[in-house]
Amino acid sequence: MNASGGSLVVVGSGIQLGRDLTRRAESELRAADRVFVLADAFAVDWVESVRPDSTRLSRHYRAGRDRRETYRAMEAELVDAVRAGQAVCAVFYGHPGVFADVPHGAIAAVRALGLPARMEPGISAEACLYADLGLDPGRSGVQSWEATQFLIERRCPDPTALLILWQVALTGDLALDRFHAEPEPLALLVEKLRRWYPADTEVVLYEAAQLPIERARVERLRLDALPRATYREHSTLVVPPIRPASEDGEWLERLRRLDASGRVQGGRRTTG
Repeated sequence: MNASGGSLVVVGSGIQLGRDLTRRAESELRAADRVFVLADAFAVDWVESVRPDSTRLSRHYRAGRDRRETYRAMEAELVDAVRAGQAVCAVFYGHPGVFADVPHGAIAAVRALGLPARMEPGISAEACLYADLGLDPGRSGVQSWEATQFLIERRCPDPTALLILWQVALTGDLALDRFHAEPEPLALLVEKLRRWYPADTEVVLYEAAQLPIERARVERLRLDALPRATYREHSTLVVPPIRPASEDGEWLERLRRLDASGRVQGGRRTTG
């Protein structure tokens, strides 16, 4: 253990201010020596009402600056505070471990110093998505990728399972320096998706409600209409299964031979 005695806990503000912040996260926020925050404006205002001495990590953003450079600067600031012997609480939007490089990097760096670092879970946009759209990922399975990652890597989605593409507004942002959608990269995304999905496939653009007075955005449109749609930075693309999965007769039969109790019936596992 490093003699400085510093520590790091990363917590999530959740999606809806005032509803999603856990008691554990709030207690960590109040008890910390030093608080940093990177969240939506409403969450930042609330954090600052509780801890007026908190520091906004958003000041590291610069127009045209590579977001990877920005994230390194944020991470360094958190680690430096821990190294100085402070008990640090860092508040991030949603779930702090989902599509958030800084929390994971800072935790790894603090642990490398021999100091304690951990993460407390928060309510994520994915959790809200399942609730708002009435989807159960256990029914068909789910495949989840960042949109640009899906586009530039050799990915092969399964049209019998739910597909979720995150940060779709930033599709094609290889320089990691923009925060708006552009139609040309979105057209490329549609072109790639057309390998597995027809042009008229109904897809959903989803945005979780950030305030209790808001309603979630659930816009249903054709796949080929995506380049002309309206986006926000946190828009998510949801592609439902277009057909049910077929049973694998060979493995089903092998399982039946193993299951002397007969609890596997009709291709579906039963309980009781």
